[in-house]
Amino acid sequence: MITIAVANQKGGVGKTTTAINIATALAATGWQVLLLDLDPQGNASTGIGVPAADRHKSSYDLLIEQASIADCVMSTRIPGLDVIPATVDLSGAEVELVGQTGRTDKLRAALTEEIGHDICLIDCPPSLGLLTLNAMTAADSLLVPLQCEFFALEGLSQLLQTVERVQERFNPALGILGIVLTMYDRRNRLTDQVADDVRSCLHGLVFEAVIPRNVRLSEAPSHGLPALIYDHACAGSQAYMKLARELIGRLPERKEAA
Repeated sequence: MITIAVANQKGGVGKTTTAINIATALAATGWQVLLLDLDPQGNASTGIGVPAADRHKSSYDLLIEQASIADCVMSTRIPGLDVIPATVDLSGAEVELVGQTGRTDKLRAALTEEIGHDICLIDCPPSLGLLTLNAMTAADSLLVPLQCEFFALEGLSQLLQTVERVQERFNPALGILGIVLTMYDRRNRLTDQVADDVRSCLHGLVFEAVIPRNVRLSEAPSHGLPALIYDHACAGSQAYMKLARELIGRLPERKEAA
């Protein structure tokens, strides 16, 4: 199973929206997808249509209670897409992990269980704490949503430093799959300047597809649906479909079942 952490320590950059819609796009193209909600806010779970009352087992149980993936995974209304939801219990996981041995390796150990998924997308919390470190230690690569504004560039440099430390201490194989520019507004000159700066610094790491500011992307989670299903024709959905095609081109080929 390919494991991708969708991470950025800055909140409000479109991280959860990206995780939900990329997961949906991959499932639509035939991948067996697991979306792992590692954010205590549980927005990815809500946005994929899993009510809080139905989250009997969660990513908290996976990390802290040593529950199996099979116990925690839930199917969704989207064929080929399963989810391990998050609950408010996860907000205490950081404190509980501090005193444990191998505290950064809990998620990697849990994800060694094989239940038939091709790919796992981890929606990380907006911080660089132990939950995100667990995701980075477990992941093959990172997908980084980056809002097109000045302060996002400062946050990106912090994230890249964290990636280097994780590579040195916990996961030498961790790579950056790509950086996706979000909340892009062509009417704003600063947007173009930030995009140009990021591309000049990071070159091929930045996806060509950019995600625009789009009302339908904001509306979709309140209906418990990915934007790709809520309104597949809107500009935001079209951008995520383009991004998904690029992302698939950067992934190793799936091993076909015998």
